[in-house]
Order: sequence, then C-alpha cells, then structure tokens
Amino acid sequence: MSKLIRALRARTEVTPEQKFNEMVNRPVGPLIRSLSGPAILANLVSGIYNLADTFFVGMLGTSASGAIGIAFVAMTAIQAVGFCMGQGTGNAIARYLGAKNRHMACVMASTGLVISFVAGILIAVVGNAFLEPLCLLAGATPTVLPYAKQFIGVVLVGAPWMASSLMLNMQLRCEGESLLSMVCIMTGAVLNIGLTPLFVFGVGMGIAGSALATVVSELVGFVLLLVLMQHVAITPLSTSDVHLSGRLLCEIVNGGLPSFVRQIMLGVASTILNVAAASYGDAALAAMSIVQRVTSFGNYVQIGVGQGFQPLLGYNLGAHRYERVRQGYFYSIKVAFMAVFALGVVTCALAPQLIWAFRNDPEVVAIGVLPLRLTGFSMALAGSAMITNFMLQGSGHMWGATILGACRLGLVLGPVVIVLSAHLGLLGVQIAQPVTDVITALIAVPMARSCLADFDRDARRYTTGGRPDR
Repeated sequence: MSKLIRALRARTEVTPEQKFNEMVNRPVGPLIRSLSGPAILANLVSGIYNLADTFFVGMLGTSASGAIGIAFVAMTAIQAVGFCMGQGTGNAIARYLGAKNRHMACVMASTGLVISFVAGILIAVVGNAFLEPLCLLAGATPTVLPYAKQFIGVVLVGAPWMASSLMLNMQLRCEGESLLSMVCIMTGAVLNIGLTPLFVFGVGMGIAGSALATVVSELVGFVLLLVLMQHVAITPLSTSDVHLSGRLLCEIVNGGLPSFVRQIMLGVASTILNVAAASYGDAALAAMSIVQRVTSFGNYVQIGVGQGFQPLLGYNLGAHRYERVRQGYFYSIKVAFMAVFALGVVTCALAPQLIWAFRNDPEVVAIGVLPLRLTGFSMALAGSAMITNFMLQGSGHMWGATILGACRLGLVLGPVVIVLSAHLGLLGVQIAQPVTDVITALIAVPMARSCLADFDRDARRYTTGGRPDR
C-alpha cells in the first residue's frame, strides 16, 4: 500500500494553485481527454465486471440471469445515495476550489462521507426488512424470486461502504484527480472478477457468492479510497470539518438531487422493463437484463466523458471563465457521440454472439438481438442529453437537470413502454428504450440553449462589475 501511495503521489501530488492553473488555463480538448480517459477506463472495467458477473451467474440458469436484472433495481437505491452525495459535494468542491476556498471544499468532502455512510446503514436495515416485497415489486417471477432474495440480501450488507465509495470517487474526479479514482475503481472491479467464480463455483455459494464477491471487493476499494484521500487528495478528510448546517445541506441537495432522482428513476425504468418483459416469460426477462448490461458500456463512455467535463465546469464557473465552459460542453458532446456511435457499430454487428456468450438459450438470443442493436445506436443520440445533464447539474440548474435525467429513465420511458407494449406486445418492450433515447435527445436541446444563455448573461454581469447568478 505504501509503495502505491508513493507512486501515485509522485504523479498526482500538486498544490491547489497548480491544480487551479491546470483547470482554468490548459487547452480544453487535451484537458478533457486527460480527465475523461481514466474515468472511461474505470467505468469500462466496471462494465466488464458486470458482464463477467452476468456470465458466471448465467451458468446457474435462466432464472438466475433474470435475478441479476431484479437485483439491479435494488442496487440503484445504494447508487442513488452515493451519486447524490458525490455529485452534490463534488460539484461544490470543484466550484470552491475554482474560487480558491479550500476550507469549504474540505468541509464538503468530510460531511458528505458521514451522511453517505449513515444513509447506507439505513438502506441495509430497511432493505433486508422488506426483502421479498421489494423483489416482487421489482418484477421477480416465482422462479426468479429465490435467486433475487439471495443476491440482494447479501449485497445490502455492503450498502454503507458501497454508497460511500461512489461518493468519494466522484469527489476525487470533481477536484481533478481522475487517476486516483480510476485506481480505486479498477482495484475493486478486478478483485471482483476474480472472486466471483471462486465464491460461486469454488466455494459452492451459487448466486450468493456473486453478491459476496461484490461486497468484499467494494470494502477493499472503500479502504483504499480512505487512504488515498488522506495522503494524496487535495481535500483530506477530518472529523473537525464535518458540519451539518442548513445552508450546507441545501447546497448538497441542489447539486445532488438530480443524481438521486436519476438513479431512483433508473430503478423505476428497470422495474418497468422487467415487469413488461416478465409477462412474456423468464427468457424475455433474462434477454432484457443482458441487453441492459451490454449497452451499459456505451453509457459508461458517456458518463466518463461527462466526468471529464465536470471538474472543468466547476473550476471555471468558480473562476468565472464562462467561455471555457462553453468550449468544454460542445467538445464533450462531440467526443461522446463519436465514441458511442463506434461502439454501436460493433454491438450491431455482434449482437447475437454477445447475447449467446451470456446465455446460450436460443429464445433469449432471439428476443435480445433487436433491442441490443437499436439501443447500441440510439445511445449515441442520448449522449447529448447526458452531457447536457452534467452541465445543468454542475452549474446549479437543479430542476432542469432533474427533469432531463428522469426523462430517459422514467418520465418518457414509462409512457413509451405502456403505450408500445399495449399496441405491439413484446416488440413494444424491445424498442421502448431506443424510442425513449430519441425523445430525450430532442428534449435536451432547448434546455442546453437556456443554460448556455444563462452563462452568457453571467459573463456580461461579471465583466461589467455585477455579480453572476452562480
């Protein structure tokens, strides 16, 4: 551990002033690429873990594969807390560092950790108390239910450090330390990939072994994050920096509520698709679960680009460098679209083989090919909405970010699934997400224009001696 810390410190230890100069003066393109690269790589490794998990669990049977889709709904509760606190405190940290107020950045970091851990404990207690009703609500069929209960029951035990790890990783990214975040995420993901087959087959724990591998790996990642935060990061943690004032909580909520709603709506979206697919049998449920896992790669790339844009956004808003915010936004959209479109081409070409790799059931393959191909391309359009959401959330446009984030994951998806499945049956379920992606991209356009117009007004106020709104 000490060797790792020394190696990372040699590469990443910079003063707050040096980090500030990098964020507000380095050319936008190279800066976003340097910040997005580690984030994308870490996200893709996590995606590989998710696929490996789906692969190993799929060897237990079609019902076990369906349970992974059900468990995804429960995982969103943990992620909702982690993302809410991570974005809420992380965006504020970037703005405070951009305004050269390091003390408040440290207050945000330490306070966020305490809140996340306590919220994770509550999730673990309440989730296990209502385990079976939650599984049924998420769309578990009678044959899938036993597997879902085993998996989710174990995962909930790790909720405190899983939520806290997500938060700390986002804080690191927002202060411009993408490399540190990447190391922590990849360490946990690689360990998880190794432990899953060991626990599932070697120890003979079945699907519960997959959940235990997740819990153990997340704990190791959490400990590593704590060590790195104390020894390398710009905002070290301290109990003396924990403050629970109303103003601070409001600031966290303003920046984090869109992420919370987005993750909850992700659970809603998964539930909607699970319930709609389950009416056509376990094969349909397993197929849609596999499609969600495979297409998550495109989502991870978009999120990684957005995470690279996020620290640039926060620092430059704090420093009133609005022209760099605009440049970063359009550059990020271009990169996200090109990368995800390229992935879509590969996904379309190899769709049958990809599904067969995770469940060699002809019925599952037949159902999953069409939605996998369509979603692979529609996500490229959804990337503009993703980057716009990062911009809205990072600049304090709470309601705009909340509404836009919820569109793809419920506000639009829910009605689309209901209408299309009622008229087209299983085909409606298969094409619901691609249709939703196109609609969400169209909704993002006027929201982006409004936000950029606000930046222009703030820039004029600042140059004429007035005070910007943000």
